[in-house]
Amino acid sequence: MFPELALLDVGATLEESSGVIQYALVFLFAAIPVVEILVVIPIGIGIGLNPIATGVFAFAGNVLSVYALILFQNRLLTWWQSRRGERESGRFARAQSLWERYGVPAVGFAGPILTGVHIAAIVALLGGSSARSVAFWMTVGIAVWTVVFVFGSVFGFSLLGIL
Repeated sequence: MFPELALLDVGATLEESSGVIQYALVFLFAAIPVVEILVVIPIGIGIGLNPIATGVFAFAGNVLSVYALILFQNRLLTWWQSRRGERESGRFARAQSLWERYGVPAVGFAGPILTGVHIAAIVALLGGSSARSVAFWMTVGIAVWTVVFVFGSVFGFSLLGIL
């Protein structure tokens, strides 16, 4: 899907750099749809980066990339509507209301693990959710999973005697 990412070795790239550059790379890697926080946090902590700083930079990179998607939502929605046409029935309105009420929180929490935050945000936006709601729930979901990955990585590496 992304052939150039096959050449990307997150761990080696982080190890070959030093200091502030490592944390800048954590930020950038977390913004890449295939890598995200699921990959960059354990690798960063595993090579000895500060767990809290790694979590903060990974969170920021992941959230800001989602916000960029939200900023371009009008173009995305225009493209989607041109492909599927307008559907303004009562049934569609009710489905959209249910999606708004229950779908966005679920996508915000499950997205970072199941599909990645970028795909989850696009699905929520294409489903008719408000940008504000998507931004809020994706931020909450990314924050929760960042904390889980940081604590899980520290605990796991401590059990293995790496930290």
